[in-house]
Amino acid sequence: MMYPVKDGELGLEKALDRICTEAEKAVDAEKNYIILSDRKVDKDHVAIPSVLATAAIHHYLIREELRSYADIILESADIRETHHFATVIGYGAAAVHPYFALESMYSLRDEGVLNKDLTDEQITAKYTAAVGSGLLKTFSKMGISTLQSYLGAQIFEALGINSDVVDEYFTGTVSRIQGLSLDQIAQEALLRHREGFP
Repeated sequence: MMYPVKDGELGLEKALDRICTEAEKAVDAEKNYIILSDRKVDKDHVAIPSVLATAAIHHYLIREELRSYADIILESADIRETHHFATVIGYGAAAVHPYFALESMYSLRDEGVLNKDLTDEQITAKYTAAVGSGLLKTFSKMGISTLQSYLGAQIFEALGINSDVVDEYFTGTVSRIQGLSLDQIAQEALLRHREGFP
């Protein structure tokens, strides 16, 4: 779920095309799970925003009539808050591993900011419970009672995203306010990457 920094803004569109094609090949090879991960991001590779990658594959597989054959599993550093979980689940992620959020909490424990007696498993359990509670509140506001009913439902309105991007990668999402193009999303991803790898 990444592309070379040297490809610049044009790299994002190529990377999205690549991961969609790879997902199709995986389904054709009778794989049941598509794992999207940005764990190997380094100074030379920038991460594709997780909601964009998830939605791109979700909608690509729908268009190819292959979506029901595989689940999308997301492992991403940019998932931290309940809203992030709700968004990627709403665009098709059946499972989410927020590895960077968890590793950050383990580090805070080791530095003494959190209770030093907490184990990794306890921290993970508390974080999972908090996110789960937040997701239930989100679902209930929309009259949804199960995660399965919310999965892929994309009951959102996109604010500040260009209609070309919405039509291609977030197909069917309501968008009344125009905004960022794919190139501008790529610029923002590159900017965040440069801050992380100065």
